[in-house]
Order: sequence, then structure tokens, then C-alpha cells
Amino acid sequence: MSALLRLALASAWNRRLSLGLTLLAVMLAATLLLSVERIREAARDSFAQSVSGSDLIVGARTSPVQLVLYSVFRLGEATNNLDWASYQKIAADPAIAWSVPLSLGDSHRGYPVFGTTADYFTHFRYGDRQPLRLADGVVFAGIFDAVLGAEVAQRLGYRVGDQITLSHGDGGLPGMAHDDKPFTVVGILAPTGTPVDRTVHVGLAAIEAIHLDWIGGAPVPGFNIGAEVVQKFDLTPKSITAFLVGLHQRAEVFRIQRRINQFADEPLLAVMPGVALDQLWQTVGVVERALQAVSWLVLAVGLAGLMATMLAGLDQRRREMAILRAIGAGRRHILGLLLLESGLVSLLGCLLGLAAVSLFAAVGGDLLAAFGLAALPLAVSVGEMKLLGAVLLCGLAVGVLPAWRAYRLSLADGLIPRS
Repeated sequence: MSALLRLALASAWNRRLSLGLTLLAVMLAATLLLSVERIREAARDSFAQSVSGSDLIVGARTSPVQLVLYSVFRLGEATNNLDWASYQKIAADPAIAWSVPLSLGDSHRGYPVFGTTADYFTHFRYGDRQPLRLADGVVFAGIFDAVLGAEVAQRLGYRVGDQITLSHGDGGLPGMAHDDKPFTVVGILAPTGTPVDRTVHVGLAAIEAIHLDWIGGAPVPGFNIGAEVVQKFDLTPKSITAFLVGLHQRAEVFRIQRRINQFADEPLLAVMPGVALDQLWQTVGVVERALQAVSWLVLAVGLAGLMATMLAGLDQRRREMAILRAIGAGRRHILGLLLLESGLVSLLGCLLGLAAVSLFAAVGGDLLAAFGLAALPLAVSVGEMKLLGAVLLCGLAVGVLPAWRAYRLSLADGLIPRS
């Protein structure tokens, strides 16, 4: 076996240019395959861990997926709001350790505005129960204070102390800006890789204040309440969009969920975030399957190139094969030599691809965070080992046809190759 290995290495070195290009193709294909696998896992982890410290998400009765979309991902709109009195009644349950109200509906230059309380920064968790951290500034305290997500601050170039103006709805229509009540940026959150990065956070009182002189989603003509006098009004919210719930005992989650879903005062829905996120992932999971299919197609192209290179080189190696047969090499040696070459190229391509992916995982965390993805793991997973094994087996398989053809040619040619 060692002699066959030395012979395969010597033969490969003699054809190093053509095999080198084929090796590059296999390496790139393996890199793409492993990258898709790791990015797919990172995307799924980021998706599933967009909110990880809450036991329940509560909103007006709708589908669980829609509730998660607008309350966690800030996508779409709520079918209805829930009364502030209902929120207070539910939050007073002794089994509930904490609750955080959420109010959505406004925006700033395309980014959603998220009305909440300071408790949000204390209780909200993402990823592996990681708390929110401020990269600069403080949590909002005044009515017209705002805390920006990392992406909002970076893309729009905001710093602590800058002033911003919110807009009603998505801000797409003229006259929808709350420009009479500007906000001051008092804090910027550290990147999380979640929808928090794309959110402008303000207090619930601020949401009420900017709508004091609005009725039915439009400003009252000829009527204006200035920012300097809003504190004279009762800024307690009349309704909110949703709220997050944390329990003292996780075992109580089904009882509290059933109580909320059967709430008599108004129709409400309580969902467990993990279950709803799994349902949502099933909806969008076709994307990951498409990415996997593309990467396998690229791998097939790379392995086809390996087969083509080996077949094209057989005419130049017919004398080599005939000499090997003449000095006593059996058919298993000829077959083994070609299979060993294809296996070595595939193995080396896999190892180089794994090294490239691991290098990117080590240094590309900031780039992934910019796309809202969690950092890639450095360790090789069981799934990746299976992929590498499949690539290696495919590499050996593509060497079967060149090996069989080399064996047939060596039998027919003798010591002098035919022209």
C-alpha cells in the first residue's frame, strides 16, 4: 500500500498543474458546502434565539406566526391592540415574575419604532440568554429619549446626543412626521444579530406624547400640543401592541397560557416563543434547502472536473500503465492507483475547504453580525463530518470510470501505446 501511495503521489506531482486546478475546484466546492451548512445553522440559531428569555408573548388574538412576526421581528402589523387594563390585570398574576409591554406602529427612516419601558433592557434576552448591552450612552429616562439599535446607529450615522424625528406608520406618506416633537439619542445598543439592531427604542409615554394631537392616525388640523407641555397630560397608554412575560416557575407556563387564551375581557393569544419560532422556520426553511441544493450542484461540478481531468490525462499515461502491467502490477494495482489519486484530491480538497471555513469563522464574526447572523462555531460538527465523508465518497466514486478505463487500456496497449 505504501508503494502504491508513493507512486500515486509521484504521478500526481508530475501532473501538478492540471490536478492543482482540479484540487482548487474541489476545495472551493467543499468550502461552499461547509459554509452553507455553518451559515444555515447560524441563521437558524439567530432565528430561534431572537428572543430567548421570555416564557410567553401575548397579543390580540391572531395566528401565532403573525404575533411573533410583528412582536419579535417587527414585520407586518397587529390585527388589533390590547387594552392597557387587560395587560395590568394579567401582569398582576402572582405566577408572573415580570412583564414588558410593547407598542409598535411608528418608524424612523424605514426602521421600526419600539415603545416599551426601561424594564425591557433588564429582562429581554436573546441568543443563549444574553442580556442587552449598551455600547454607548444610557437607557432612556426622559419622554423624548431614544435608544438606537446597532444597525440603526451605524447605517444612519447617529451618535449619542443627535436628534431624530419619528414618523407615523412606515413614513411613506407626506405629513406623517412627528417633527414637532424631536427625540434625543441617549444610548446605542451593542450588536446582537437580532431585530433589536434594527429598532429605535423609546418609552411608552413617548408614544402617547407624539399622538396627543392626532386622531384616527392623522394630525388634527390647526391643533398642536408642543413638546414642552406634554408632561401636563396623562401619558398612560390606553392600549399596547403586545407584551412579554417571564414566569417564576416554567411549569406554570401552560396554566398561564390557558388563562390568557381564555381571558374574558377581550380575545387574546399567548404563545411560547420557541414553539412559534419553530413553526415560522418551517415556513421559511425552503430557503436553506435551496442553498444546500446549490452547494451540492457546485460540488458536482467540481467532482465532474476531477473526472474529466483524469480521463483526459489517460492518453498521456497509457505508457505508464502499460509499464506497470509489464512489471507485474495487477488489475487491482491499476484500479487502486487511480482511485487513490481521486481520493487524495478529494481528501485534500475537503481539508483545505474545512481550513478555509474555520478561518472565516474565526475572523468573520463582524461581517456575519452585519447580516444579522450569529457567529459561526469553530468546532467541526457531526453534520459537517458527515458532509465531508459524503464528499470523500463521491470523490472516490468519480475515480471508478477513469480507473476502469485505465485498466482496459493497459491490457490492450502492452508496452507501446497506440496512436
